[in-house]
Amino acid sequence: MNSNNKRKNIIIFIIISVLVVLLSYSQILTVIPGQLTLAEGDDFAYDFKSPFLVSIKTDREGIISLIKERMGHKTASTLNVGFSNPFSLKSLKQGCVNLRMNLFGIIPVKTMEINVVPNREIVACGNTIGVKIRTKGLLVIGISDVEDVSGSKNYPAKQSGIKPGDLILQANGNDLVSINDLVDQIDNSEGKNIHLSIKHGDEIISRDIKPVKSSDDNKYHLGLWVRDSTAGIGTLTFYDHSTGSFGALGHGITDLDTGKIMPVKQGEILESTILSVKKGKQGAPGELKGVFMEERKRLGVINKNSEFGIYGSLEGNASERIEGKVYPVALKSQLREGPAKILSNIDGTDVREYSVEIQKVSRQKLDSAKGMVLKVTDPRLLNISGGIVQGMSGSPIIQDGRIVGAVTHVLVNDPTRGYGIFIEKMLKNALQDSKQVMVKAG
Repeated sequence: MNSNNKRKNIIIFIIISVLVVLLSYSQILTVIPGQLTLAEGDDFAYDFKSPFLVSIKTDREGIISLIKERMGHKTASTLNVGFSNPFSLKSLKQGCVNLRMNLFGIIPVKTMEINVVPNREIVACGNTIGVKIRTKGLLVIGISDVEDVSGSKNYPAKQSGIKPGDLILQANGNDLVSINDLVDQIDNSEGKNIHLSIKHGDEIISRDIKPVKSSDDNKYHLGLWVRDSTAGIGTLTFYDHSTGSFGALGHGITDLDTGKIMPVKQGEILESTILSVKKGKQGAPGELKGVFMEERKRLGVINKNSEFGIYGSLEGNASERIEGKVYPVALKSQLREGPAKILSNIDGTDVREYSVEIQKVSRQKLDSAKGMVLKVTDPRLLNISGGIVQGMSGSPIIQDGRIVGAVTHVLVNDPTRGYGIFIEKMLKNALQDSKQVMVKAG
């Protein structure tokens, strides 16, 4: 009996030890991000909790230093931490370094890539803009039947395998710029097959579709509903005074019927003015109602529509017509939960500051338009709009004298709260867009 009890105790001890190790391993994986960006000279602190010793070492010297708080701020390129030891990272100079973490100095558990970038300044805006885009091809938003002259229902588009969300690029080898281009091809078909080039997801496919003469108007139809453009009101987040590149909205422009990001062939941003505000309430988001000033020269061209916002280049003197102020950029590592401001235009053309509270920062979610949770606390904004409303997407978020992000979404059940995107993510998209433009120009 004693021997059996000893074996049971040993097994229980081993199981508990394994569970503790796994718990420690899980804590390191979830708390420590896989990638971190720091500006030169910045610090980033971790309140590290592990029941076991964890060795932390850089693969290059001179880019960052590790600071163990309980060692009198001693710096090193290797640290051994555990048992709730806080430690900090201090960036020294621009570059990239990998931070390797090993349990007991032996078992690899995490590698964090750290990029140290130069300090940067951009112009934070907050003024509403008119946004107009024309798609690359025709976006399929619906499929319908066609009743022929004999009274029979036909489904030419459905039978050809075309689905909502597909993008029709060509008809009979001709590029489709507008809906009229497709109508012309149908009218001239005389009921013969039309060869379509279609983007389905990431794949380009070909389909033949036979038009059907409709009993309604005695004309040929394909049973397709398509869209070639869209327009609306949004908020300009920033522009770079050195390059002229801009970012706005913080989320993509999607088709209302399919929910798909609309690919841009041509796009522009225009000056706008707000006429009225529909106040938001629980279950019914509010809205800024405004008009484009099309009689004035456009502010810029849109080159990219992504899930993280729209990006492009300002026209020559557009910055003179945009209200803005230069702010240093805060990386996500510099954000904190607490008071902040948003810059927004909800009354005419004037941009004002409004108080908000950053309630949560999701440091693991750089690749998301919902990196932080905000709550509007300013009585003026709550009185006018009820909180965050449609059209405010892109309003810059300012904290501690730095631009930290932009408003992206409102919570439908609580219009006083919403989400924001890190400015770091928007700047990366703007940089990628400007590189693509330079490659095309070359």
